[in-house]
Formats: sequence, C-alpha cells, structure tokens
Amino acid sequence: MTTQNKIQPRQLGSKGLTVFPLALGCMGMSGMYGAADENESIATIQAALDRGMTLLDTGDFYGSGHNEMLIGRAIKDRRDKALISVKFGALRTPDGGWIGIDARPASVKNFVAYSLTRLGVDHIDIYRPARLDPQVPIEDTIGAIAELVTAATSDILGYRKWERTLFAAPMPFTPSVTYKSSIP
Repeated sequence: MTTQNKIQPRQLGSKGLTVFPLALGCMGMSGMYGAADENESIATIQAALDRGMTLLDTGDFYGSGHNEMLIGRAIKDRRDKALISVKFGALRTPDGGWIGIDARPASVKNFVAYSLTRLGVDHIDIYRPARLDPQVPIEDTIGAIAELVTAATSDILGYRKWERTLFAAPMPFTPSVTYKSSIP
C-alpha cells in the first residue's frame, strides 16, 4: 500500500501570507558561490513554482542586483505563483567586497525602488534588513518598512526573531499584517 503525503502550506504570523514550508534560496544563482548558469537557474525557479513551492528568497545585493533581475525574468508570467522575500541594506564594492550595512529610512526607500524595478513587480511580499545597522535605531528602519507596507510596496515587514528584542519601545504597528493593494 502506498500513501501520499500532502505537504500543507503554512501561514507566516497570525495574519500573514500562506507559503509552502520550504523556500528556494536564490543567492547561489548569481555567482555568490562561483559560476552559475542563468538558463538553469531560471528553469530551477520555474520548476519549483510549478511544483508548488511559493517563496523565493533573495537579497538586493546578491550579485549586485543580478539575482533580482534573474528572478524577475523567471517569474515574468508566474507572479501569481511566487512570493518574494528580499533582504536589503548590505553594501558592496564594485569587485563584490562587503563594506557595511545601510538601514537608514531614506536608504530603505531607495533600495525598495531599485528592487521593484529589477524584479519587474509592483510589490514585494516580504521585505527585511539583511543585518542590523549599528548606526540606525531599529525602530527607524522598521518604521520606514512599515511606511512601505502602508503604501502597498511591501506586504509584510520582516525581521529576525532576535531583532524583536532590540526595540526600545513598543512598535506602533503590527509587522505581521498583510496588506494587499497595488501601486498606481
């Protein structure tokens, strides 16, 4: 006798998006671990979506933006199947070196504008800082992301569990709320 296990989707937070329990991390598709084949990477993303995987994880700094453009090409006619999680704020040199983190509110808004263009989408499903910026209060960074959620540029404000302990004051918003509307 054979039994088929159906993998159940999971909800992020109490009111969040529903996702397949595994995400496809796309960092290695943009040369972060060595050479990558673009056609194979696009085929991998499309095959994952076709098989029910929903969440694609990227960073705006993976391949200095290449990864977002790759994902944009892969999901061009499949946006309804894909949820996109973007990490932002890591600063790179032209040769790919790391030079810091920038999570200032103005930078957050600048980074999301570039990400939306590179991905070819009107919103990002999950938007979160790649690392804590020691020069910027976490409340300022999260406040800027909350403004993006309200403007429907991002559906969910994301942060790592340990980051929650860094807030000096209660947040004036609920980061796990999903907002769905489009930008004109």
